[in-house]
Amino acid sequence: MPGIKDKVVVITGASSGIGEATALLLAERGAKVVLGARRLDRLETLAERISGAGGETAHARTDVKRREDLSNLVKLACDRYGKLDVLVSNAGVMPVSPLDDLRVEDWEEMIDINIKGVLYGIAAALPVFRKQGFGHFVNIASTAGHRTVPNQSVYSGTKFAVRAISEGLRQEAGDKLRVTIISPGLVRTNFAEGVTNPEVKAQLAASRDKFAMPPDAIARAIAFALEQPADVDVNEIVIRPTAQV
Repeated sequence: MPGIKDKVVVITGASSGIGEATALLLAERGAKVVLGARRLDRLETLAERISGAGGETAHARTDVKRREDLSNLVKLACDRYGKLDVLVSNAGVMPVSPLDDLRVEDWEEMIDINIKGVLYGIAAALPVFRKQGFGHFVNIASTAGHRTVPNQSVYSGTKFAVRAISEGLRQEAGDKLRVTIISPGLVRTNFAEGVTNPEVKAQLAASRDKFAMPPDAIARAIAFALEQPADVDVNEIVIRPTAQV
């Protein structure tokens, strides 16, 4: 794919789920993928898998709650490959629960990772993109950023925020930078593991097992946005299972 080959792509939350699937697909299509996640052992396994298939990759332990980790990940990409074409801000958590549970620590975790993690990525990559005169932000939101339901109000609020920040960034970006929002519905990942309310956790796991999409469906949507000509900006892709309301 000429639109993806040799692009340098940084991916956060790359050790599993959507991030892992995206890394594998883009590497297969010739991108140089720079992987960040908190679980270094899984990152190393993924990097070995990509390298073993002939792909080019680098990786670093990255906690998106730490601004310096995002700066270091972007710097790794630039030092290793001489440029940065794309930042995929994929890291996110979803410990949803009723507000009555008062799980304030979970609220803070979602704000710190889902919102501030995206902002730290922008802070790291935007100066690089401006200096280069090109660059592409891909920010992972959610269908929960379009529609709020019970038990998901804080999570949904963080994803509304990602969409608002991304749209503002797009308007400020000018004609050289691109900004894409990817809003997935239910995806077959391990997101339910982080849910601390047992009843909500069981409900989410049941829905996931019944009709969730595979992560590579989202990877293909990201690839579609990346492979467009430089003067075409795919602003948002909403992608959900056909069975999801």
